Amino acid sequence: MGTDHPKQDQQEDGGLATAKREKVKRPRLYKVLLHNDDYTTMEFVIQVLMQFFQKDHTEATQIMLNVHYKGIGVCGLYTREIAETKVGQVNDHARKSGYPLQCSMEVA
Repeated sequence: MGTDHPKQDQQEDGGLATAKREKVKRPRLYKVLLHNDDYTTMEFVIQVLMQFFQKDHTEATQIMLNVHYKGIGVCGLYTREIAETKVGQVNDHARKSGYPLQCSMEVA
């Protein structure tokens, strides 16, 4: 005649009880965007993309052309805090440099 033992919810591994891990959700990403205007120079936009978004000259030129011809260009995808910081940095830099360049963010 055997004795019945209740089953344990946790598995034992080498004498240590381990609990199941919950999956960590990835943070929501935001697109950082540059908007076209009639005054900001193409050279300044390229410089902003290289300085604040670490783009090489070729990629910065492609994004600048999107801004110029399509009215908007995507600089990159970032978490909310990083996107907010980059938007603020670019807008501040543009104002201090005398340009009306607008940078914004939206949910990706």
